[in-house]
Amino acid sequence: MKRLLLGLFSFLLAAHLPAQTASTSPAAKAGKVAPGTPLTTQIYADEASFDTEKRIGIFTGHVRVFDPRFNIQSDKLTVFIHKEESEGLEKAIAEGNVGVVRDKPDPKGGPPSKAVGLSEKAIYTSSDGNVELTGSPRVQEGLDTHIATSPQTVMVLDQAGHLTTHGPSRTEIKQEASPAAKKPTP
Repeated sequence: MKRLLLGLFSFLLAAHLPAQTASTSPAAKAGKVAPGTPLTTQIYADEASFDTEKRIGIFTGHVRVFDPRFNIQSDKLTVFIHKEESEGLEKAIAEGNVGVVRDKPDPKGGPPSKAVGLSEKAIYTSSDGNVELTGSPRVQEGLDTHIATSPQTVMVLDQAGHLTTHGPSRTEIKQEASPAAKKPTP
């Protein structure tokens, strides 16, 4: 039954999302998907329900989203589809034990780094591609971690993997000790 519901929702998404291929997507610009390849988003959950009139899908229990632009895990995911025929996804709200992984392209052309965000709630908005993290968010990239020091702090990860913080926070910058620093001096 779960696969049938996911298939139905995939059909609804495909029917109402604009024809976006990898050549026009942010993922293609980051070099993650071959040009001309359609983007596919997979949503796994223990349960799913759909209201086609309201154009809402609700996924609960061990929710995992795999998308070329980001990956998300949460306890609950609510997906809103634009009311207009060809407008596609409006926004998605992940709630409870949220984890978001988004690639940050290397400006020098090397492999992308990963930005990992943890929070109680995340809102993805398709119009700008941003993921807004609320509920004591924290974002880690490499060894560095940016941590909210207030539950009201909001962190936004944009499509390019840049982080903007609104509210009090703390940044931990860690560096690996160089071999020269480890040698004792005579």
